Formats: sequence, structure tokens, C-alpha cells
Amino acid sequence: QSPNTSISENEVKRLFDGLMKTPDNFTPLKKVEKLLQEKVKLLATENKIDWATAELLAYASILVEGKIVRMSGQDVRRGTFSHRHAVLRDENTDEYYNRLNHFQDNQAIFRIYNSLLSEYGVLGFEYGYSMANPDALVIWEAQFGDFCNGAQTMIDQFISAGEQKWNRMNGVVMLLPHGYEGQGPEHSSARLERFLQQCAELNMIVTNITTSANLFHAIRRQLAWDFRKPLINFSPKANLRFPGTFSSVSEFTNGGFKEVIDDNFVENDSEVKKVLFCSGKIYFELADKQAKENRKDIAIIRVEQLY
Repeated sequence: QSPNTSISENEVKRLFDGLMKTPDNFTPLKKVEKLLQEKVKLLATENKIDWATAELLAYASILVEGKIVRMSGQDVRRGTFSHRHAVLRDENTDEYYNRLNHFQDNQAIFRIYNSLLSEYGVLGFEYGYSMANPDALVIWEAQFGDFCNGAQTMIDQFISAGEQKWNRMNGVVMLLPHGYEGQGPEHSSARLERFLQQCAELNMIVTNITTSANLFHAIRRQLAWDFRKPLINFSPKANLRFPGTFSSVSEFTNGGFKEVIDDNFVENDSEVKKVLFCSGKIYFELADKQAKENRKDIAIIRVEQLY
């Protein structure tokens, strides 16, 4: 089961402040500065943390424990859909500023690389890095989820089967940021069904996460466990800025990853006549209708971890 991966409220605030500040002589792009201020305001007014900040908080919390976090993929510094902004650029000088390397003197370095469009080679390298250093959090993000097509050999031969074949565990993380988003056949699916077909013997973890706190805990869980498993997370673009995915600070300071999220709209269990199980962004459409029609007789359960 999932371990406790919470951090203290003081640590949340300290790391959050560290993420949001820039050097005195640094001028971020105006649009990006506005985004950062919105995140600060969200925490100040609603005590909530958005998706991108939760992701960076997870990395920050691992770095200050002295463990390496390494990430590669196309455009990962900014994030394909402009959500991550792990590395900022100065509007005047074009200088880089890595937001995750300035929390304290004795912390590990956040290594993040915009990689070339050779998914097979890049994912293979990251799998090898993760094998060589099980205490490092190693992440590969496909620019679009369907880009894992180009890395399919690595997934078939190594990620899904390596533990069975060579008795070697591996904790590499794959982030596949696309579901069906109406972008046509080229960018419509990260092939969730392919991964599930390859699941057996507890060989890997497949998640479709709907809250920023759950993403935070899933990332931290990778190193908190006393074993290693590959993690493949599917996240629709819609989740990145959707307020329904924002989590309150208390969800970061208590407990750990939730494999299943219960329905908190239903008040009385005995009134429930129908239970719906779903995962991912369809939940928000169902919950919206449930609230509009005030249906207390239908419970909507989110399955966050599919395998």
C-alpha cells in the first residue's frame, strides 16, 4: 500500500516561496510573471495549490532530501502546454534561471533537459540512468502522449518486462500528457490500453490522476517505497489549469497517494442506488452534472490507479 508521503505545512510554505521568488536582477517574461502571481494569490486567498506547482513541490521536496531529480523530454523546461516553467528566461538578457536549485545550500540539483525527438534513445537512456541510480527520481515526459509510439521497443522490452527477465527493479517515470482532447488522430491518445495489456505480476504502475495533491504524492511515492516500479501517468491537458484539480494545503501535509477517491458529494450512503466508477477528466463532467441535478443517489468513485 502507499506510504505516508506528506510534508509539514512549514515545508510546503518554504518550498512554495522558494519556487515563486526570482533573483533581484532577473526579469521574467511578463506573461510568466503574471502566472506566478496567480499561483501566489491562489495560495493566499484559497489556501490551494495548482497542478504545476504541486508537481514542482514534489521535486523540490525530494531535492532538499539530497536526492537527484532528473527530467527529459521535448520542451520539458517550459512544459508542452506552458504549465511547468521549471526554467525561466530573462526578458532582457535571455538568461536562464532554474527555479528548483535555490532552496538551500546542501540540496541536490534539479537536472532538466529539453531532449531531441528520438524517444527510443532518450527513454532508453533515462531507463539506464534510473537503473544505475535507484535513489534518483528519473522522469521522461512525452511532448504528446502518443509520442511513446517511438519508444515502444523500450516499453516492451525493458520497462514492462525488465524485472521479470533480469530480476532488476526500476523506478523510471513516464508522463504522457494527453487524453482525447479533440486534436485529431495525431495527438489524441497515449494508448492507455497498450500499457494495461502489458500489466502483469505487479510489473508497473499505471495512473490517471485527477488532483494536484495526488500527483504530488504519486511522485514522492516513487522514492518513498523500499522497492522500485516504473510509473506511467496519463494526464489530460485539461487538468493542468482546471480549478477542480487544485488541492488544499492540508492534502499535502497528511497521508499519501490515494489509489481510489471516494465521492464527497453524497452525504448518506444508504440513499445511494447507483455507483459509477471512472478515471481521469470524465469525472469532472459527471460531478458537474451530479451537482447541477443534486443527485445524492448516485456515487461517483474515481479510480486514480488503474494498475
